[in-house]
Amino acid sequence: MRDHWLGHFRKLRSTDVLQTTQSTTSRSRSAFCPLLHYTLSFSPQYGFINTCLKSLLIEKYGEETWENLRTNAGIEDTFMTYTVYDDTVTLKLIQEACKTLKVSKETTLKLFGEYFFTFCKMSGYDRMLRTLGGNLAEFIENLDALHSYLALSYQEMNAPSFRVERTADMMLLHYYSDRKGLYHIVPGILEAVAKDFFNSEVTLEILAQTEEEECTGKKEHVVFCILENSGAAKYKVKGTGNYSHRNNSEKEKEVIKLVLEKEANPISLCNGKPYFIAHHLCTFEPLFPERLWVDEITFCCAFPFHMVFDETLKIKQAGVKIQKSIRGFPILGSRLDEYFSIVYPQITLTIFSIRKFINSQFVLKIRKEKLPKPWKKRPALKLRGQMIWMEAFQCMMYLCSPKLRSLEELEEQQMHLSDIAHHDATRDLILFNQQRLAEIELSNQLERKKEELRMLSKNLEAEKKKSETLLYSMLPKHVANQLKEGKKVEAGDFSSCTILFSDVVTFTNICSVCEPIQIVNMLNSMYSKFDHLTSVHGVYKVETIGDAYMVVGGVPVPVANHAERVANFALGMRIAARQVMNPITDKPIQIRIGMHTGPVLAGVVGEKMPRYCLFGDTVNTASRMESHGLPDKIHISSTAFKALPHLLFEIEERGEIEIKSKGKMRTYFLKQNLCATENEIVGWADNSNSNGM
Repeated sequence: MRDHWLGHFRKLRSTDVLQTTQSTTSRSRSAFCPLLHYTLSFSPQYGFINTCLKSLLIEKYGEETWENLRTNAGIEDTFMTYTVYDDTVTLKLIQEACKTLKVSKETTLKLFGEYFFTFCKMSGYDRMLRTLGGNLAEFIENLDALHSYLALSYQEMNAPSFRVERTADMMLLHYYSDRKGLYHIVPGILEAVAKDFFNSEVTLEILAQTEEEECTGKKEHVVFCILENSGAAKYKVKGTGNYSHRNNSEKEKEVIKLVLEKEANPISLCNGKPYFIAHHLCTFEPLFPERLWVDEITFCCAFPFHMVFDETLKIKQAGVKIQKSIRGFPILGSRLDEYFSIVYPQITLTIFSIRKFINSQFVLKIRKEKLPKPWKKRPALKLRGQMIWMEAFQCMMYLCSPKLRSLEELEEQQMHLSDIAHHDATRDLILFNQQRLAEIELSNQLERKKEELRMLSKNLEAEKKKSETLLYSMLPKHVANQLKEGKKVEAGDFSSCTILFSDVVTFTNICSVCEPIQIVNMLNSMYSKFDHLTSVHGVYKVETIGDAYMVVGGVPVPVANHAERVANFALGMRIAARQVMNPITDKPIQIRIGMHTGPVLAGVVGEKMPRYCLFGDTVNTASRMESHGLPDKIHISSTAFKALPHLLFEIEERGEIEIKSKGKMRTYFLKQNLCATENEIVGWADNSNSNGM
């Protein structure tokens, strides 16, 4: 049988034969149903889809990967479930995921399909999905009913179309979509459904890709073969193309017509009985009356929304409410396409196309131009129902109901619940969905509030970080944290540290001549460069007073190489100062630098504006080294000289000089680092930055 069908496929070069076996057409438009709201038509998408993709990336690859991917794609971080997002958002995320993770689009889409099914279950739709069918085929076939219900709440959805085709030993799945190239999601979802719900391992293989000529939308047509993994043979048809009936011979068309008559009609005869009865109800013999005990008037009133039309689309019969909807026009005897357009499925309105998709749910819309003039302002009424081919009359019956989502839409059509038959579940759906829409609106409001709180929290966290950065610039981090926790910070002894002071040569003269703003700009430029150097060399900035700049190494965190760090910092200061211009001479300023190594006592003083201060003779001696130094020189004491590695630095002895309040002291000049370049000392990446920091 399988070879027979594949032979037809090759012979006729048309997917129509594959599409016309006894089947059920299913379309999933549900925002949450696995098959397959996501496989994207050109409509916008609900936030649930993007949230699922975000969850997949975080779970599989981590939060950092998601942040990088999201930033590169230029996409926001949070998606609200019931908010409609532009389709390009999802496509950008998929494209960026392929690029970032270095995986193919096919792999990414299949992985997403598998995860989407799991995500739907985690979101509370497990029971609803499990009730769709007892096997995979029934699951797919009953998606239409689930979508029909969910579409009442999610009106923006526009999903792909699915048709199941079964033979004695194989099952085919027909997939129709507006968008090309996203069909790889289908195997991921269906294989996960089969494994989880039906404990079955299946594989979906592509038999063909074509462009569907019968459809006015969803042009891409992909045929999958669903195979059991327990040794089932895998058949493929080579080549793809645009197959249609236009180039078929008359004989081939006749074959297609015969297949349609035999297979595509759900109530075609089998041994004198309707096919579905002979096939499914073999356990008993139903009884049929010799004549139909319903008169025409009763039938048209009992089914107020129905129509019967022939092969030429000429309307033979219509329910009373349909006639009322097109009041004043002779609908009986007119063509169906004169008063109605087809919304779903997206096919041409012909008997051939209708019979081809006969197991689909059909949505027709009244043409507004055919409405009475006072009614043209109201929305065009849509009808939803099923088509039934009546072989004896060679006519099609359309049993339908008004497609209404809420009481508001009922009022817009100037209709009442009494216009809908009591046996029609549409009455209950309208009332139920009214409550459902209210719940969705409430959920939307809660999500918006949640997002507002998240943004406020994010902004608060950003402001908190700014405050902490400012606090850490005033106090050592561990000291600031202790103060934040309300703890008292004890003063600490440091047996050895290196302190540095610097000032600007002739700063008093500069201040006496220049405008205050010039002084501020000069100091700001200089201190910004010095602050950068504290991070480069790991020293702590204690304070600045006027033109004086004070740093320490080995405090508040003790380190063994504190003298080396401060020495490199001093060399960097001298280089950086050359980039700051004297506002009087327009030449680089000159600074004096002094260093001394010794013990200190450190602690926090003050409450209103606490400062981390150093106390001891080491502070005074370091200050004296600076004040007794020379312009553009780094003046160091003998203890600082001994603390420095002599193989690393070039140091010149100055000799013994008189130091105020200290007497004679032997001092030295630090000249250069013998093992590091100027760029390394200043923290420049390359020579391109040597003209500015």
